[in-house]
Amino acid sequence: MKTAECSQLGEPIPLVPKTIPEEITEEDRQAFFEVVSIDLNDDQRARILNAEKAYPGQKTVLAVHWHPEHVPMPLIRQRIDTMFPGREQELIIPTQHNELMEYDDYSGVEVDCYSSGFNQKVQLLLHFEKSRTADAGVLKGMLEHTFRYRSSQLFDFIRTITRPDEDRISLAARQTGASDAVICFVQVYVRKIEKMLEENLSNISPRSVKNKILRNFFDRLRPAYGDGLIDRSQTFLTEIKRLVKLDFPTQYFFRTSEIIEEARALNAGIVIPHPEQFWPVLLAEYDVDGIEVWNPQSHRYTDFLVSVLNEKNRQVRSGRRPLLVFMGDYTHMGEKTRRPEDQNPEKGSREIGFQPAWDDLNIGKTLIKSGWSRESVIAEYKARLAG
Repeated sequence: MKTAECSQLGEPIPLVPKTIPEEITEEDRQAFFEVVSIDLNDDQRARILNAEKAYPGQKTVLAVHWHPEHVPMPLIRQRIDTMFPGREQELIIPTQHNELMEYDDYSGVEVDCYSSGFNQKVQLLLHFEKSRTADAGVLKGMLEHTFRYRSSQLFDFIRTITRPDEDRISLAARQTGASDAVICFVQVYVRKIEKMLEENLSNISPRSVKNKILRNFFDRLRPAYGDGLIDRSQTFLTEIKRLVKLDFPTQYFFRTSEIIEEARALNAGIVIPHPEQFWPVLLAEYDVDGIEVWNPQSHRYTDFLVSVLNEKNRQVRSGRRPLLVFMGDYTHMGEKTRRPEDQNPEKGSREIGFQPAWDDLNIGKTLIKSGWSRESVIAEYKARLAG
């Protein structure tokens, strides 16, 4: 069997074995097919159903920014029932990336698009009454194009490592301290992943073609190589992924204005998520229903953003509806299917409908002034979606 001699490349700490098999082994194939599978085994189903926390006192559940990923909706429904057994009012809408999905009477999606005015990719949350999407042929075509294009980022990520792109490799190595031996180790296994993808792409669900294939595959190597080497590899891979995303061309996305126009034709609700990432969008005066002022990843400016929305609504022109305050739990359900020791702790702790900022006393003062609460946002937004 052909092997790579990565440990001869000056590794200061003996983490990398002297030789690494370059040919794909049965263990590699097993790990690969586990990573790309969208079917849940019994342990994974149990992780979804056995919610660690419950909030029986929470009577209202507002959840309009969360990602089901490959977790079946019936399992998600059971988890929500377990977590909020006393709920009396709810608005729960999934927002998968560039894929329209349904929950009860509503459909939703998070769309990648491009704003040429400030040359930046942005994202929008679109929410619909489910009946409206029967006539959404054009929008579904736009989403399918965007889904395929967004998925192509994985292959740029892989080629950066396997071809390789020496500028990105060198920059990522400087940023993370990755040695030549660690880089060699990563390249050997990413070449295997690339080959297995090429051989099996037609049989893999499109939902599996994501950057996280690499992260999840390398986690499967921990028993064989140890946490030290895999942690260094993951740090290096994360930096490569960041550089790929930074350079990913945006002109192939639909323009933000095009997405909004098509969504409004279907009486969609539109919300701007991730305010800390998309500041320019807040200044663009797009036709949207509201702004997400808090999620677990974006919460530095929550109180300030609520104040800004209050001021905008005081200046609102006659006939224009006020902007609504939204909070997103930003839950990725696929993360919960992973073994606890492999989960990203921050992502794994998120829960659909759990947004503690609504009950934060400091933020609460500003919310009282704005007149918004979970209950009032649900009532107003449902009325708008009913149109």
